[in-house]
Amino acid sequence: MGLAAKKTTPRISLGTLFIAAQFLDLLWPTLLLLNIEHVVIHPELDNAHQLFFSDYPISHSLLFVLIWSVLFGGLYFLIKKDRRGALILGVLVLSHWLLDLIVHFHDLPLYPGNSPLLGFGVWGSRAATVIIEAAIFITGLIIYSNATAAKNRAGNIVFWILILLLITTHVWSLFAAAPPSVKALAWSAQFQWLFVLLAYWADANRSSLRLPV
Repeated sequence: MGLAAKKTTPRISLGTLFIAAQFLDLLWPTLLLLNIEHVVIHPELDNAHQLFFSDYPISHSLLFVLIWSVLFGGLYFLIKKDRRGALILGVLVLSHWLLDLIVHFHDLPLYPGNSPLLGFGVWGSRAATVIIEAAIFITGLIIYSNATAAKNRAGNIVFWILILLLITTHVWSLFAAAPPSVKALAWSAQFQWLFVLLAYWADANRSSLRLPV
């Protein structure tokens, strides 16, 4: 989603768009390490069922996601005075929960506490998961590639390193064994910040083909 959003917000760095689109999953591992949220690992089950998200109302309940969306967009507006950009960033934060709703099993709460749990369970089908996520990723890649052009070699090289890492990490997640512990899972999830840094680097060396007046 972050790649696709670049066309509508050419002045916002791809790194910032990545943070917004992945904000919930960037927040979640830190909350795991702080023992504020919890996950149960089932190594005996197949890949799609190995993680049971037993408690993550701050990062993944719809109520808190709406709050994070407003705060993220609001902070951007206070800094940049860009209403359109702030709105799109807020929508990106929310879009993550909506996409999670499609693939997750019944584990997404509407609010903290005794909430109904939602999820359409597409993760139960590896083929459907790959098709949906690949379609979103390829669409975003095409949109971003058509909306920007490299200003130098770094603009091409760093960008395609980022894309290769994203693909490799996703494929690995489909077939990898269960993590040995919750702490190991949380620290490995912090690897996502590397994508953010590479996105800032790549985008700084690319130019938008059409900037609004």
